[in-house]
Amino acid sequence: MTVNSPPTPAGPHENEKAVYASEDHGLQKGMGNRQLQMIAIGSAIGTGLLLGTGGRLQDAGPFLAVLYLVCGFFGYIILRSLGELIVYRPSSGSFVSYAREFYGEKTAFVTGWLYWGNWAMTLVADGTAVAIYIKWFSQYTSWLDSVPQWLLALVVICGILVFNMLSVKIFGELEYWFSLIKIVALIIFMLVAIGVLIFGHPSGDPTGFSLISDTGGWLPNGLMPAVIVVQGVVFAYAGIELVGTTSGETKNVEKHIPRAVNNVLLRILIFYFGSVLLLTLVLPYTDYVADVSPFVTFFESLGVGAAAPIFQLVVITAAISSLNAGLYSTGRIMYNMSTSGSGPKFGARMSKSGVPYGGIVMAAMVGLVGVFLNYVVPEMAFEIVLNLAALGTLASWAAVALSHLKFVRLAKSGSYTRPGYRSPFGEGGDWAVLIFIGLVIILMAFDYPIGTFALASTLLLVPVFMAMWYAWRDRIRAIAEERKAKHLPTSSFPAAPQTDLHPKK
Repeated sequence: MTVNSPPTPAGPHENEKAVYASEDHGLQKGMGNRQLQMIAIGSAIGTGLLLGTGGRLQDAGPFLAVLYLVCGFFGYIILRSLGELIVYRPSSGSFVSYAREFYGEKTAFVTGWLYWGNWAMTLVADGTAVAIYIKWFSQYTSWLDSVPQWLLALVVICGILVFNMLSVKIFGELEYWFSLIKIVALIIFMLVAIGVLIFGHPSGDPTGFSLISDTGGWLPNGLMPAVIVVQGVVFAYAGIELVGTTSGETKNVEKHIPRAVNNVLLRILIFYFGSVLLLTLVLPYTDYVADVSPFVTFFESLGVGAAAPIFQLVVITAAISSLNAGLYSTGRIMYNMSTSGSGPKFGARMSKSGVPYGGIVMAAMVGLVGVFLNYVVPEMAFEIVLNLAALGTLASWAAVALSHLKFVRLAKSGSYTRPGYRSPFGEGGDWAVLIFIGLVIILMAFDYPIGTFALASTLLLVPVFMAMWYAWRDRIRAIAEERKAKHLPTSSFPAAPQTDLHPKK
């Protein structure tokens, strides 16, 4: 049985588990419960919520709060399914490793590269967001107006890269404080907003649900413009699966992971649905704009001089936090892929302190693409990468749902043993998530031009993935066979489907 795996009855699957558990060799168990709980609460509070919500409110109106609630529900289903898989077998490869175990190497290959691309695009989005946030201060400092947006993005990405190269303990501590700042800031916003609802806005303008009625109701622009922005809401939830990636470096997984996952539902209700609903109740949705955080817009409307700049600094902290988490996640996912043959050998390089720096550097290089986007189309850079990253998030959710679906079915047949911590939604929840993902992709196609082009651009990945697969498949097969030979004492144990590993004919 692997370290930190839950005590389950011995069976043939324990040998299979050992095969995939070996993927995390070399990583350090440096993440404690304090860091894990805070990361679970604050990991997804980033640019999607704090910056992207402004443009989404402008397009969708107050109905955006409902979209956050719906997407949050499906996000919670995903986390419960992932939580069960984590307790069954912790892995820094998260659902990429589970896809490998239950569906074979081809599925893991595609899933891993899509998820890595998702976080790489998120790095671009976060770097862009930080640059936009900093440029906001040019209204107070004239020299900042002359600094190009691409240069600010470059400096931020390089700075976070240095911190990620040190150790997982430093990452965990940084992310703990980043998450704490974000959570405290949102709580302050909600308290102030509730105060405005009770005592009235300083300007004397109307607030509350009557404000929604006076500005066109819940769907002021119609249903279609509202639901089309759902991919932006999905992007806002990117990061909730980070507890899966951290599990490979977390102590006492079977105790701490369930607690972290169970806290997510309350977080969704309070920080996502609650904060967006309050935004629609304290100001008309037309007051919010795409390039300014709606929370900053709210504090500016109060006329309190220092409030808006202070919250803008908090928003910058949130974006840097998301950038920090993105580099961490991409580094571990690429390490898992590279040690399994699905990525370049450079991605498996690790420092003496147990940091997979190869994958982190690769992700940072993609971040430089964001610097180029900020140079060429600074006004569209954030929206372009947001849509691309949303596709990666949907792919990761699909991988979790499919892996959990297969795991439950194998458990019913007696091939596997489910842990005590289980998803209450079962197979029905997995199917509901898959249907939801299909609907979001269809809606994204109607979000012309950016969503349409982002979806169409994924077709370009097909020949790229095929070329990469054929270039690396012999190495993938050799590593898989070596691991099985090391951990499986006989060939009689049931194995995951590996039909995709047949040698060239």
